[in-house]
Amino acid sequence: MAQGLEVALTDLQSSRNNVQHHTEEITVDHLLVRRGQAFNLTLYFRNRGFQPGRDNIIFVVETGPLPDLALGTRAVFSLASHGSPSPWIAWLETNGDTSTEVSLCAPPTAAVGRYLLKIHVDSFQGSVTAYQLGEFILLFNPWCPEDAVYLDSEPQRQEYVMNDYGFIYQGNKNWIRPCPWNYGQFEEKIIDICLQLLDKSLHFQTDPATDCALRGSPVYVSRVVCAMINSNDDNGVLNGNWSENYTDGTNPAEWTGSVAILKQWHATGCQPVRYGQCWVFAAVMCTVMRCLGIPTRVITNFDSGHDTDGNLIIDEYYDNTGRILGNKKDTIWNFHVWNECWMARKDLPPGYGGWQVLDATPQETSNGLYCCGPASVRAIKEGEVDLNYDTPFVFSMVNADCMSWLVQGGKEQKLHQDTSSVGNFISTKSIQSDERDDITENYKYEEGSLQERQVFLKALQKLKVRRFHGFRRGAELQPSRPTPLSQDSPRSLDVPSLRPSDVVQVSLKFKMLDPPNMGQDISFALLALNMSSQFKDLKVNLSAQSLLHDGNPLPPFWQDVAFITLSPQEAKAYPCKISYSQYSQYLSTDKLIRISALGEEKSSPKKILVNKIITLSYPSITINVLGAAVVNQPLSIQVIFSNPLSEQVEGCVLTVEGSGLFKKQQKILLGVLKPQHRASVILETVPFKSGQRQIQANMRSNKFKDIKGYRNVYVNFAL
Repeated sequence: MAQGLEVALTDLQSSRNNVQHHTEEITVDHLLVRRGQAFNLTLYFRNRGFQPGRDNIIFVVETGPLPDLALGTRAVFSLASHGSPSPWIAWLETNGDTSTEVSLCAPPTAAVGRYLLKIHVDSFQGSVTAYQLGEFILLFNPWCPEDAVYLDSEPQRQEYVMNDYGFIYQGNKNWIRPCPWNYGQFEEKIIDICLQLLDKSLHFQTDPATDCALRGSPVYVSRVVCAMINSNDDNGVLNGNWSENYTDGTNPAEWTGSVAILKQWHATGCQPVRYGQCWVFAAVMCTVMRCLGIPTRVITNFDSGHDTDGNLIIDEYYDNTGRILGNKKDTIWNFHVWNECWMARKDLPPGYGGWQVLDATPQETSNGLYCCGPASVRAIKEGEVDLNYDTPFVFSMVNADCMSWLVQGGKEQKLHQDTSSVGNFISTKSIQSDERDDITENYKYEEGSLQERQVFLKALQKLKVRRFHGFRRGAELQPSRPTPLSQDSPRSLDVPSLRPSDVVQVSLKFKMLDPPNMGQDISFALLALNMSSQFKDLKVNLSAQSLLHDGNPLPPFWQDVAFITLSPQEAKAYPCKISYSQYSQYLSTDKLIRISALGEEKSSPKKILVNKIITLSYPSITINVLGAAVVNQPLSIQVIFSNPLSEQVEGCVLTVEGSGLFKKQQKILLGVLKPQHRASVILETVPFKSGQRQIQANMRSNKFKDIKGYRNVYVNFAL
């Protein structure tokens, strides 16, 4: 009597499959594959070989706690059965005496996540035996043309999916500095933490079956991840804090990577990590999205608008000393950081796929949750602010106008309206390079151009329609037809003509006399120019105050009054100096100082406002690699650091990390550093991954928190 076919062993070929699916950086011990691409496995039989036509092997894949055929979270499909209704397919590769190799392929729209793989063996005599073959993880596939996250450039895939380090740009538009960051998306346990993050979302907790079914959509997954990076609605990864009080957590400026943050969140039972600000939220989201297979990059927008009332105007208020006033709704962040994720947008009209803005910093709610996006970058540039999701808010961050007001005696006097001060030097790391890419032109037409003003007015009109209909941020809309900028668009703008009395006759400008270094006096000059044919007597109130990077000011610590007489066409410089002792105790972690001047002409009600933001710089940490870096061989690393201040600092701690180089973040207690003292430490490590790597370092003390440095290292295979 013929025997039923019995499975003795299964080889999921994890090592081979993972290499082919670009997941070997995560692990070669467990199967991680990408949708829309075949993977192989081998079935070993106990009693005889597989006989096509007499034996039938039926595969079953399931994901989520409530797998369902109708929802697509359960699939049943036969070996080489082309008529199967399932989009999953399996076919025979080789068939031996006691083993069979088969290929399986998930559809390019399948839900990502952890799957259970089972088979039912139906032999010719009617017996059916079920076997559980194991688990595998399915990810998005930017290498697959049918996947919604397909990216057709291999250098871009290497940068935006595979690169595990990068730079986040900080500072201000006049002094842009790269902050090194360890994304570490392929480090141990990170993939498990990313999947746990999806399961902790409010969407999953409310309706796990539907949530898992929707995980095939990068639009849906990106919104879920965006909401989970902050903790405002749930036990998300990070608590935001802009108070300057971080005693019960970590100052956001001290972080150098995502791995320590995600592992801390996981180790504490998914309790939010303290603390993050915009660049930390964006960096952690980049790690999660790259890990899941969605191409992602980190974007910095300098002079970023936060328009709370949706009128595309950022209102700034000053007193008669030139001091910017706090406690206002609208702000201009010195810089703001978000993500762009690459995906098709079948929910939008054609042409609005590609890079999408996602902002995990909890600023405003979208559909009731603190998340923002995905908003099409092209829609932002074209002013199509009625397209999902949160496009008006992102448009205002890069292209709002700024209105300055003088507050005096309970009254507000308009000083000027600036159409170009918001959204400057929008930056991201270059592809396979440490250079900075300026991508401002992706977000808006050139400032001052007719096209830029046309788009602004179009967006403003669409927002008026939205407000009339009472739409809220993130609401599902039926978008109107995008308005092309063509002959149907306005050919000219109604700009009122200037009266002679409106023409600016005196200009003020700040100029730095020396580089603004931490621990040193700040030297600058106020330049005054009389462009008229008349004498001008000016009274100028000057002030300096520390700023948080989100635009909120701290109390002023320096003030001065200048009286300047200018002959016709004359220019004069008024020198100023702020000593270290004057600013040191008032400085925020962001090291930002705003100097302002409010000038007025004698016998004239006109006011002239000018300001400049200064970022104080530290000397960076120097990292030297002592010898060749080889996988599984000891490597010595020298870290050189110094105290830049003319006073003693205490509580000095050096942190060093680097994916593929250190198994975990290294912390070295340095104690006390004397004034201007320079020192070094030697670290020993054993690299465990080959290829291009980066070491990131940070030193903090009781006086400063973020002296940083980095070093790129190429790790070779052992001979």
